[in-house]
Amino acid sequence: MMIQTFSSTIRRKEMDAVLTCMVDEKLGPGELNAKLIQTVKEFVGCDGAVAFRSPAIAFSYVLRALDIPAEASVMISALAPAWHYTAVKNFGYTPLVLDVDEASGLVTPEIVQEGIKNGGRLLLIHETMGILPNLEEIIATGIPVIEDISHSVGSAYALARSDENQSAKNEELQKKAGMFGLYSILGMEANDTITAGGGAVLMAPKRREWIVLKKFTDAAPETDILPDMNSALGFIQMKEFERNEKARKAIFEIFQKSLMGGKNKTFARTSDGSSTIWSFPVVLNGSFKDVKQYASRKEIEIRPAYEKSVISVLEEEEQSKYIHAKSLYLRCVLFPLYPRLGSESATKIAKVLGTLP
Repeated sequence: MMIQTFSSTIRRKEMDAVLTCMVDEKLGPGELNAKLIQTVKEFVGCDGAVAFRSPAIAFSYVLRALDIPAEASVMISALAPAWHYTAVKNFGYTPLVLDVDEASGLVTPEIVQEGIKNGGRLLLIHETMGILPNLEEIIATGIPVIEDISHSVGSAYALARSDENQSAKNEELQKKAGMFGLYSILGMEANDTITAGGGAVLMAPKRREWIVLKKFTDAAPETDILPDMNSALGFIQMKEFERNEKARKAIFEIFQKSLMGGKNKTFARTSDGSSTIWSFPVVLNGSFKDVKQYASRKEIEIRPAYEKSVISVLEEEEQSKYIHAKSLYLRCVLFPLYPRLGSESATKIAKVLGTLP
């Protein structure tokens, strides 16, 4: 039987929560929406949050709260999800697509600086594959930043700080993904790190931004707000995050060791285990077709890592402007990695990773 690239982490607990909603006929936004919001606030540490029906709807409220002038340029990564591009355009702004660093698949402070020179007024940054970019330096450019933590929820960034009295000089402090930008979007779509079967939680890390955002979200129509059916699933997934992440990290370590024996590689991550594991990306040295055929023969489904990214919706001529992103778009694939994978399947995939053509 083929091992699928993605599989839901939904267990009996999650199903029970959803079925209870159906039995109680609490399908619209209500008590479970509020419970989901409270859990996200406690987990990330933000001041305020609202759960919407999609990441794009969440982003529309960010634009209202920030009052960005019409047609302003919004910077997005060429490897961010395609909805970044369509949402920016649909809401009347100009997408300013940025190339990435080939070693990480992420935008860098230097790339952002270049984008600012080209007229970028806002940065919507997707923390792809659960890896955090250099957020401190990106924030230091002065550009307003919106974090998309759909892959990176739970990741933490080590801050080196000197205390005023020097007693805690260079003490390592951790700040979670979602707490850097003015606002943050936690997508809960089918293949995001945490799924509610669809939807997104929009967060304001600080009180000042929350007060502004709340004025708009309080007036949101019910059709924008995440129903309790989805909220029930998202709530249990949030509660189970640590357990699921522990399983993902154990599998990731096995895969990473196996991959080291071959000629292909994965993205560099911090060695302290502070980045969230979303999937297992492999940057191929050879052809995608050969690797796909090889994996299929071993009953493993693989997918292009960026098949639904911004670069995938651009014309071919436009794609060639983003050299590193185009290279990763063609060469990076995802191997199955999820908590319910099981040791037998994980061992099978590890063997294939070590012997890829």
